[in-house]
Amino acid sequence: MSSGGGGPQGGRARGAEAAGSGGAEQGPAGGTEAAVEQPVGVVSEQPVGIDELLERVRAGYRRVDVPEAHEAARTGAALLVDIRYAALRERDGVIPGALVIERNELEWRLDPQGSHRTPEATGHDLRIVVICNEGYASSLAVASLHQLGLRRATDLVGGFQAWRAAGLPVEPVRS
Repeated sequence: MSSGGGGPQGGRARGAEAAGSGGAEQGPAGGTEAAVEQPVGVVSEQPVGIDELLERVRAGYRRVDVPEAHEAARTGAALLVDIRYAALRERDGVIPGALVIERNELEWRLDPQGSHRTPEATGHDLRIVVICNEGYASSLAVASLHQLGLRRATDLVGGFQAWRAAGLPVEPVRS
């Protein structure tokens, strides 16, 4: 696997932040104990590793393979959204017609109710196929889009690299 971000060997996830307040609360016996806050939408008593988190997230929707994503984009049945960062797009190119929204802007740009939405964010029923480099970061992005009510969002198994390996159209980034 490449070290292009998001995958098991991709290094630290961009934009990942630790949850928790670091504060203290009064315990039942009058002592203090560290306050533990769960991120919104997380219902877990024990920490989970990334592999388990991916498994849980992916169990909540059906991912699409390259031929299905290609056909959905070709017929206008889905909006392809490329969340890869600029260096990867410059290195490998882009999928013609895919909307490029870097991961750190995704929710703001695709929320149909948001003040910073892109014109393509037409409603909560929009079918979106999120594409990252290898199909890892996109799964976590889909979970976030589902929390915004974009329940038809899914991601591409194998990401951009699977698209390219299948010999489907890729074009260089235009300056």
